[in-house]
Amino acid sequence: VTGSRARSRDSVDSLRSLREPQNKVTVVLGAQWGDEGKGKVVDLLAMDADIVCRCQGGNNAGHTVVVDSVEYDFHLLPSGVLNKKAISFVGNGVVIHLPGLFEEAEKNSQKGLQGWEERLKISDRALSNLALLFFCVVFNFHQAVDGIQEQLRQQQAGKNLGTTKKGIGPTYSSKAARNGLRVCDLVSDFTVFEEKFRVLAGHFQTTYPNLNIDIDAELEQLKGYAERLRPLVTDGVYFMHKALNGPSKKILVEGANAALLDIDFGTYPFVTSSNCTVGGVCTGLGVPPSHVGRVYGVVKAYTTRVGVGAFPTEQDNDTGDLLQSRGREFGVTTGRRRRCGWLDLVLVRYAHMVNGFSAIALTKLDILDTLPEIKIGITYTVDGKPLPSFPANMDVLTKVQVTYETFPGWCCSTEGVRSFDELPSQAQSYICFIEKFLEVPVKWVGVGKSRESMIKLF
Repeated sequence: VTGSRARSRDSVDSLRSLREPQNKVTVVLGAQWGDEGKGKVVDLLAMDADIVCRCQGGNNAGHTVVVDSVEYDFHLLPSGVLNKKAISFVGNGVVIHLPGLFEEAEKNSQKGLQGWEERLKISDRALSNLALLFFCVVFNFHQAVDGIQEQLRQQQAGKNLGTTKKGIGPTYSSKAARNGLRVCDLVSDFTVFEEKFRVLAGHFQTTYPNLNIDIDAELEQLKGYAERLRPLVTDGVYFMHKALNGPSKKILVEGANAALLDIDFGTYPFVTSSNCTVGGVCTGLGVPPSHVGRVYGVVKAYTTRVGVGAFPTEQDNDTGDLLQSRGREFGVTTGRRRRCGWLDLVLVRYAHMVNGFSAIALTKLDILDTLPEIKIGITYTVDGKPLPSFPANMDVLTKVQVTYETFPGWCCSTEGVRSFDELPSQAQSYICFIEKFLEVPVKWVGVGKSRESMIKLF
């Protein structure tokens, strides 16, 4: 075979050979119930990233980043927006409250955030004829409905879910019910958008008669936001495809919430409304699984939880109070006091089963500095029988007894430490035990608030 036929055959053969993806995304995920310090890890990795992405959640999540003693709080903006050389990309899996987005940008701008408008891209297919993916808009009435639903749960069952009342659940419900409104609707023909909005608002008014919606006022507000939003909107799938298959780029994905808050794999029903495990990266950004590279799990050196729900290693005592006060454990989004307890490796091992962590970032080790004795939960039993895995049934989880491994504390400050060898031997043993139990290496250890306090082990 010669000539054009041979060249054609060579071309086909080259296509048939398996090829590694050009670029892969690095993913940072929470491995507990959130508040593990993901923002600091993302800020560290974003220093040399080209693109930093948010793939799910909304402004119910909060990430704190400290740079040059300035504390930035992010809820919708990716934490990597502080990198002036990186594009910040909000994917289709995110639900966004527009007033919250622009208010957040303004507050952080007053602290020193500059040029975010030029660096922010928001996924939306409305500007293309190939409409495939979208992300939904959180309207003010979604937040009102969220509050009403919590009140009804309290009245009917005597227990609510402890949501942030940011409208996240009702918005994802609208998306699943296929009556939600997308950013592509908002930035296109506003007359058509207005008709759809009135229908959606009417649906919620019928369902919740006590819901008070000023439809005209909200539409007027949204019309203004549409003009501000339009320059930020891009074709999300095409954007990610070019980034993944073009010239070499470092692409970082920042997960919101955490594994045990995942709608499928978390401690249901006390969970969020999105997939905050690794699968949410693919569905929330339009990224093929073959392009997912390293997955870093962020683990706090102890465990915290905001709101209600089972918490096997919780310390409702002086130890819990000490962890809470030393760790300044208050929710970034709600300001609620976080419940505190010992590190639970049964829980973290389960998160690893779901996410397949490449390595661990262990944060806030310094909070344990003053404790003479430190414990790690290593097994669950119910009625004297060991549980082989993390239970799906929350009634079972509330009954578990935890078996602990006890370690001597180091009783000295680690805040100035900048290498593993400088850590007290007791702290080194604590870290090594975690690695051996999980069979996952610890890549970073956090002993302070800033990115400089993250000790790199390898």
